[in-house]
Amino acid sequence: MNHVREVEVVVVGAGQAGLSSAYHLRRTGFEPDRDFVVLDHSPRPGGAWQFRWPSLTYGKVHGMHALPGMELTDADPLRPSAEVIGAYFDRYERMFDLRVRRPVDVRAVREGSGGRLLVESSHGTWATRALINATGTWDRPFRPRYPGQETFRGRQLHTAQYPGPQAFAGLRVVVVGGGASGTQHLLEIAPYAAATTWVTRRAARLAEGALRRERGP
Repeated sequence: MNHVREVEVVVVGAGQAGLSSAYHLRRTGFEPDRDFVVLDHSPRPGGAWQFRWPSLTYGKVHGMHALPGMELTDADPLRPSAEVIGAYFDRYERMFDLRVRRPVDVRAVREGSGGRLLVESSHGTWATRALINATGTWDRPFRPRYPGQETFRGRQLHTAQYPGPQAFAGLRVVVVGGGASGTQHLLEIAPYAAATTWVTRRAARLAEGALRRERGP
């Protein structure tokens, strides 16, 4: 059996929730590596933001809450949000010495002895009194079921796999969803696609001038 390291808290995930949790652990006197550890399976800082599509520039982001103790200022609105927020998270980790371990895959959480949990990972096992699950939903997005999905011959993508608008040039595209991602995809794709259809569960309520067709390539 691998050596088991003991800590008080294991934080799984280093996105906004995970880094915020680590920050507040430090504020209450917990020391990284000695009292708590942050495990992140992503290759670099940035949480799910690092995987956002390149055409989502920071100026198009539908709100981004600052991490506690450090504001994001003077960001270039024309720079990809993945780069802006990835760099911000990187500075944050170093500023507060959070010592995030990556890439680490958490494989199982089991009952241990003495009231502890055993967190098994690709880089060893930790015995902890508390576990903060800050993994988010980006890697396991919700995919609703539609009749005929299995036999549809067209391409079916979730936002998590959105490659940018150029991939839809000359195609007929249906965008499903009335949230921020859906409206942003629709606006980007429309100038490239042969036709677009927007499907929402309820009638969209938009501010005047919120949607406009922009010139394509």
